[in-house]
Amino acid sequence: MSWETLRLDWDGDVATITIDRPDHMNAMNKDTLDAFEEALDEAEAEEARVLVLTGAGDKSFIAGADISYMQDIGTPAAQKYAEQGHRIASRLEQFPAPTIAAINGYAFGGGLEFALACDLRVASERALLGQTEIDLGIMPGWGGSVRLPALVGDEVARRLIFFGERIDASDAHEYGIVGEVVAHDQLDSHIDELTADLASKPRHALAGAKAAINMSHEATRDAALDYEACVWSGLFGTHDQREGMSAFVEKRDPNFE
Repeated sequence: MSWETLRLDWDGDVATITIDRPDHMNAMNKDTLDAFEEALDEAEAEEARVLVLTGAGDKSFIAGADISYMQDIGTPAAQKYAEQGHRIASRLEQFPAPTIAAINGYAFGGGLEFALACDLRVASERALLGQTEIDLGIMPGWGGSVRLPALVGDEVARRLIFFGERIDASDAHEYGIVGEVVAHDQLDSHIDELTADLASKPRHALAGAKAAINMSHEATRDAALDYEACVWSGLFGTHDQREGMSAFVEKRDPNFE
């Protein structure tokens, strides 16, 4: 499939979704959101081992939702827009393989919310991030008011959301919003290293680990522990479990499926 405002590229088993509206700072209009859902369908159907999300050009990751579209809509249309953003964020969060946000520039509003839904976030030293919706007369609507507090704590999240502050990559790292900050011209190569490493790991064990971590945020402690035990035990008898343990005993590198 092909889309005008989004690209889905493959490097082996690694899929990269690139929001491709650089003239609009990769702000997401309705067509882009529709394409995003279709691209996620395709990446999952083709069993991507890693999924990367980034933005086209040298300035912006995703500058947010399309304000020119939002400015004249009413509550019913806004509700549908919020629901679509939530679907996409949830798909990233629940995608059955690791997801990485390669934040190569501005990540504001909905752009940051989609990054928050990814498993890992790596930022260029040039990146600026923020939940900037408050100065538009609105608030985060694609999960920011839920995922940001879970990541950085309640008061930090309140300050970022209430003031709409734009923070640099260094501060984002200090707050725990991103896991790494790298030189701008090294972002692509660093992402390639991460994805190559993750793609070599056992697929089902990674998916199970991701699901168990997600469950720890959603269920009671006992229920999450029970879920972990169930997923863990279900990996026994798989090729990758047999291969990984045999390779360890035999002092060789494993050859996972």
